[in-house]
Amino acid sequence: MSLGDEREPSGGYGGTGQTRTRLPESSGDAYGGTRRGGRSSSRSLITVVGVVVLLIAAIAFANRGGDDSGSAAGDENQPKSSSTAASGTRPVDGKAAGVPGGFAQDQQGAESAAANYAVALGSADMFDTVRRHEIVKTVYAPDVAADRQAALDSAYASEKFLANIGLDKDGAAPTGQTFISRVIPVGTKTTSFSANAATAEVWYTSLFGLSGEGSTNPVSESWYTTTYELKWVDNDWKVTDFQQKDGPVPVGRDQRASTADDMTKAVEEYGGFTYAR
Repeated sequence: MSLGDEREPSGGYGGTGQTRTRLPESSGDAYGGTRRGGRSSSRSLITVVGVVVLLIAAIAFANRGGDDSGSAAGDENQPKSSSTAASGTRPVDGKAAGVPGGFAQDQQGAESAAANYAVALGSADMFDTVRRHEIVKTVYAPDVAADRQAALDSAYASEKFLANIGLDKDGAAPTGQTFISRVIPVGTKTTSFSANAATAEVWYTSLFGLSGEGSTNPVSESWYTTTYELKWVDNDWKVTDFQQKDGPVPVGRDQRASTADDMTKAVEEYGGFTYAR
């Protein structure tokens, strides 16, 4: 997320729910020092055996015949294929201020609007005054946009907040470092819907921090769910309010964090989402 969804001055996203990663061992910060050595061969063998066992179990489960003793209630608790099936609806082709728009006046349209607005509000563009104003005007309903813009301008202009996340008073990263702020939607759902109003939840992971040698705020991962209140205005969905909470947070794998160079290269080469379902 971004301050569009109330990021805390500590550089977090409204909480401390962060997945566990193993940072490179060093005598300095997380981006300094030398990579760890490779894992032992015995540990690698155990990992491979574990994966094979899980795979065999998964195949056995998938091939298991139906159970006539199953109840109707049990069937109702099974995941619905429609949650991941292709809808057949083409993505919107409209855009304003770089933010997708022109969503359908249905549940899918509300969910898509919420997901794309979360991406925009969680982007590094929110740290640029001109881009921030464009995004707020595009995402929020006209009757709340002015108030939200004033609140966001006040927060993003705070030199204390910017210093805490490693940026200068103009929101720029130190020389040789790259500022990263991205939201990656994982799933969406509507909890209420009518022709003119909807409540849509977006579950997402976020990347936030500074990549580069000497960074005191290395890029970290967090998980949140934001609930957006939307209303139908001028033939599109617009945000009127939101609430954010931590998680659900998956168990972090025992993976070694990438080097500063690898992280910077990834950010430069992999663009963020241009459209989210």
